[in-house]
Amino acid sequence: MTPPTLPRQASSPEAGGGRPPTPGERRSTVRRRWVTALIILLLIGVPAGYLAISAQQSRESGRDKAARVGAVKVRPDWPSKVQRSIYEVPIPLMAAHVGYLETNNWHTSRLYVQFQVTPEQLDTFLADIGTGRGALTPGVSVSDRDAQVAGWSWSPAHQWSGVTLEAEDPRPTRDVTVDFTNPAAPRVYVVSTTVP
Repeated sequence: MTPPTLPRQASSPEAGGGRPPTPGERRSTVRRRWVTALIILLLIGVPAGYLAISAQQSRESGRDKAARVGAVKVRPDWPSKVQRSIYEVPIPLMAAHVGYLETNNWHTSRLYVQFQVTPEQLDTFLADIGTGRGALTPGVSVSDRDAQVAGWSWSPAHQWSGVTLEAEDPRPTRDVTVDFTNPAAPRVYVVSTTVP
């Protein structure tokens, strides 16, 4: 009995056997290799590029956050609505020269705020925090330590008045100092302290 014959396979052009590839087949092979290389490049390059961009944005975000957290003086900006609500500092909407600084540690959180208002806005602000001009006494109510952290200094040539509004936890205690040197545009300094 004769063994079954297997079909003969054509040898590949790379093996050197068989007929040489035609120019059209050669172009097709080269094109396929280029497409394969391009697909591999995209599969590797696009995620790598995305990771590089994402890492750069993360570094920049971290630097911005570190700058905010590491701030050591009041900087010109408005605290967020959430911050104003938590610390109970209702800054008048038309206030000028607004600046703030927030500090946090295991024991206390503080919001330092400064702004300039009209006399009417000052009265509204004082009423909103539960006090009035009659409660203000001559002098500064902000502690030396808090003034140093905020970068505030109290010139003896200015007319200062202040009040401390104490509250039971979890509500904040607020030290409010007002500079009446320019009666038409009083400047307000607030340190609101909460216990986490």
